[in-house]
Amino acid sequence: MGAIVGYRRVSSIEQNFDRQLEGLKLDEIFEDKASGKDTKRPALQECLRFLRKGDILVVHSIDRLARNLGDLERMVSELNDKGVAVKFEKENLTFSGDDNPMNVLMRQMMASFAQFERALIRERQREGIQAAKAKGKHMGRTASLTTLQVAEIKARVAAGETKKALAVEYRVSRPTLYAALERVAG
Repeated sequence: MGAIVGYRRVSSIEQNFDRQLEGLKLDEIFEDKASGKDTKRPALQECLRFLRKGDILVVHSIDRLARNLGDLERMVSELNDKGVAVKFEKENLTFSGDDNPMNVLMRQMMASFAQFERALIRERQREGIQAAKAKGKHMGRTASLTTLQVAEIKARVAAGETKKALAVEYRVSRPTLYAALERVAG
C-alpha cells in the first residue's frame, strides 16, 4: 500500500484548515490558501507531482479540489490512470479508476453542484457591485492623483518639465502618471 496523502484548501488567508481532514492519519499533507476557480495552485501542483501508484489522495470535499466538472474529471481520471485513488471525506466517495457507473454519476453531480454554487456566488457578487455603483459608491482603488493634480502635471509637462521628475515629485510611478495623463487626454 502506498502513502495516504491529504490535500486541503481554503479560499483566503484569513481562513484556516482546522475542520478539513481533522483526525485522519496522513503520511503527507499539502495545503493551499487560494481560490478553487482553477487548478493553478502551488500546493495542488506539488501534490499531483508527489503522488505515486498505490497512493490515496484524501480531500475534505469535492469543492476543495475543483470547482468545475471539467477540472474534477480531468484530475480524478489522470490520478486514477496513474494508479492513485481519490477519496472525498465529506461525500464518502472513493474513486480508483474501476468505478461503477453510479459512483461516476455521483462524482459528476457533486462537481456540477460545486460549479453551480461558484456561478451563483459570482452572480451575487456582480449584483452587489451594480447595486453599490447605483448608490454612487466608488468601486476599486482610490485614484493616486486627484483631478487637480493631473491638470497641474499636464500644464507643467506642456511647460517642458519631464514626466519622470513629476512622477518622483508626486510620488507615483511613471506608468501611473502616464495613465492619468492619458485619461485626461482621452
